[in-house]
Order: sequence, then structure tokens, then C-alpha cells
Amino acid sequence: MDGLSAGAPRRARSPFAKTAWNNRYLLLMLLPAILYVVVFSYLPMAGIVVAFKNFNYQKGIFGSDWVGLKNFRFLLMSNKLWFLTRNTLLYNLAFISVGMALEVGFAIVINELASKRFKRLFQSFMFLPYFISWVVVAAILQAVFSYEYGLLNGLLSSVGAGRVNLYADAGPWPYLLVAFRAWKTVGYGTVVYLATITGIDPELHEAASIDGASLIQRIRRITLPCLAPTMAIMFLLALGQVFRGDFGLFYQLIGNNALLLPKADILDLFIYRALSSTSDLGMASAAGLYQSVLCFATIMAVNALIKKLQPDYSLF
Repeated sequence: MDGLSAGAPRRARSPFAKTAWNNRYLLLMLLPAILYVVVFSYLPMAGIVVAFKNFNYQKGIFGSDWVGLKNFRFLLMSNKLWFLTRNTLLYNLAFISVGMALEVGFAIVINELASKRFKRLFQSFMFLPYFISWVVVAAILQAVFSYEYGLLNGLLSSVGAGRVNLYADAGPWPYLLVAFRAWKTVGYGTVVYLATITGIDPELHEAASIDGASLIQRIRRITLPCLAPTMAIMFLLALGQVFRGDFGLFYQLIGNNALLLPKADILDLFIYRALSSTSDLGMASAAGLYQSVLCFATIMAVNALIKKLQPDYSLF
């Protein structure tokens, strides 16, 4: 029996099992991140059922009465569904496009700076606003633009000019919101593109310089094409939240100001106002599910389009 056992061929491992075993330590390091995603992203998906129930704390999630699509009626009956969805989409598209253009531009500028000390200083000042809370930003905005006590109106009054009531005029706010969002997040996004630029082979730029290419030509023909895959991936990842507004930005800067809501109301603000007045968790879950379905459909459609046009730039 021992001879037969020794002479028997060993059971061949599958390619997946072999690869997993060879990288077992790397997979072990990845395990905490996997558990985090499973616990906080996949397990809570069971709560989607709340969107179709009349939630009762005593009965619990699965014991509450089933009401079907009744929780979705408040979105349809409000006559604001299209307006809120359009606003949320347009604001996020503006955030993504303006943010990406500035991030790529600043990454190229920082990379081309000759002084390493100035480069680090410039990058640090750009990154600083990312750590400032929207509460602090709202306080600064009030201190500058307040009609009665703002710095701007104080200066205007001192020179005999009329005061400006920014919080009663909805016109400038779409531009202000995009500008403040870019100011706060561009520094963080620049780091991603700067890391990609530093990974470009320097010999490409050296060869182009020897051939007589100018700085603009090298950026156009070498840097931007090398950044294209990263830009496509970042764009697709951003689209995953394209129907979810930056609640902190809109709530702190706009809040419940009825004069500004015609230009600055989004789905997240509307849901918050409805939930704070009714405390209906089923209604809030229905609105969240509506946003999630729209985000999923958008990213799947755009990823399929990119995969058809340029397969190397798609997520999957």
C-alpha cells in the first residue's frame, strides 16, 4: 500500500489554486480590505428591501409590512423628479469635467517645475483644502459675502457702492458651487495624475527633445496619451456617483434657502428635507435605491461604450 501511495501521481492543482498559493502572503495582506468591502458594502445590500416596506422599528426590516412601490410615489407625486435628477446629473458632470481638466493641468505644471522645493510647496498648498470641512468653508463664505457683516459688502459700503446680497440671488451659485468643489478636491486628484506622469519613461521625452519637439508638443504627443488610460478609469469611477450629489457641499452652502433652491436643489437635499419632516425610512430607502440604479445603469452603459471604442481603457 505504501508503495502504491508513493507511486501514485499527485493531484494536479488548478491554475487558480497555484496562483493563489504562490501569492498567499499578498492575498493575506489584502484580506482586511476584502472583509471591509464585504461587511460595509455587500452585507448592507439586504437593507434594500426597506424601500418596498412600511418600516416599523418593532417589527424590524424583514417583519415590516410589504407595500410594494408605494414608497416611490413621493418622488413622482412631488413633480420635481426630473428637475432634481437633471440638476444632480448636470452638477456632477460639471464637477467631473472641470475637476479632471484642472487636475491634469496642475499635474503637468507641477511636473514641469524646475525647483523641487517650490514643487513640494505648491503641491502642499493645493492639497491643503481637501482637509478643510465644508462647515468651515460655509463659515468663511458667510464672513466674506454676508449682506450685513460680510467683508465684501463692508468694502463696497466704504467706497460708496451698493451692497451685494449673494444669498438672495440664485444666478451665480451654479458657478460658485463648481468653483468651491474644484478648489477643495483638485489637489487630491492631482496626486493621482502626477504619479502617472512620474511613471512615464523619461527616455521618451529625451528622444523627443533631441528631435526638436517643444514642451507643448511633448505634452501633447507623450504626456497626455500616457495619461489617457488613467483619465478614463478615473472618469468611470466618478460616474459611479454621478446621480449622488455632494451633500456636505450643498447642505452647508445652500441648506434650506428657498431663494437658492431653484438653481441649487438636488436629489440628496430633497430627500433630506423629506426625511426630516416625515422620518419615513422606507421613503428615504426608495430614493437611495432610485439613485443607485441610475448610477449603475450609467456606469455600465459608458463602460460598454468605452470598451467598444478603446478596450484597454475600460474597467472590465
